Amino acid sequence: MPKKLTAKNKEKSDKEKSAVKISSEEFKKIVLELADKGLTAEKIGEELRRRGIHSKNYSEKISKILKENKKYQIPDILHVEKKLGRINRHYEKNKQDKRAMREKDRIFAKLRKLKKYHKLN
Repeated sequence: MPKKLTAKNKEKSDKEKSAVKISSEEFKKIVLELADKGLTAEKIGEELRRRGIHSKNYSEKISKILKENKKYQIPDILHVEKKLGRINRHYEKNKQDKRAMREKDRIFAKLRKLKKYHKLN
């Protein structure tokens, strides 16, 4: 049996239906502002959805806008670099941790493969 719409659920569904209408130039401007704050394309999309702006309503993808302005960061590489940094900090404090040493080598190899795949070397 379907759930009844309560006042709270009704407000939520109304918010989802009402998307903010802005021009494509304003959309690009907002995307670039969020990129300047250090957000990746994934996080920019989430932030825009929170504001009620849906990127599907505009002709260009967020990643394409960022690539044109040379602000695009490949998310896979970014996440692996952060992970490698955390493991390196841990390993510097705990030289006896052989498992961390192995993990550091494994993550570094993954990073090298990703860079080779994306032709960044």
